Amino acid sequence: MRYPPKEYFTIPNILSYIRLLLIPVFLFLYLNAETPRDYLWAAAVILLSGLTDFADGQIARRCNMVTEWGKLIDPIADKLTQAAVLFALVVRVKWMWLLALLLVVKELMMAVCGLFFLRKGKKLDGAKWFGKISTAVFYLCTFVLVAVPTLDQTFTYILMAVTGFFLALSMVLYSSVFWNMHKED
Repeated sequence: MRYPPKEYFTIPNILSYIRLLLIPVFLFLYLNAETPRDYLWAAAVILLSGLTDFADGQIARRCNMVTEWGKLIDPIADKLTQAAVLFALVVRVKWMWLLALLLVVKELMMAVCGLFFLRKGKKLDGAKWFGKISTAVFYLCTFVLVAVPTLDQTFTYILMAVTGFFLALSMVLYSSVFWNMHKED
């Protein structure tokens, strides 16, 4: 599908591109980190990514810059960022693979349902509030996990559990939305 050229270069979409470019920067910094300062630099990239995610949504809505291309590229940038952070944390945090697995299951469910309804001429009208909260919790918890690799194991597991809870809650609530869309047929 082709979009008008002006859709590709709106401020919100440029912020999404920046988020995509920050992914390899984060991975390089985190996977090569050795000192507390190195981890803080990697965490700063996560913070910058989260802030650009928030800003692109605010700018798009408030300045009437919502585009069809933006509706595609923004969630792709979000999901790739989340996947990169979780898979990087898998390398250094015990049991993080469970959270990565939950993210994969949730995103596969979202993709399969989204494609199913798209073929029927229906689609979700943007992210729901619970998806936004899940993303915010994800950024907050993973920011702490990246910034403080020497965090007490109990606190690490609490942050993982909180992130997992909101990922699972988002998955369940989106499942309900998709189920209601199915019943409307």
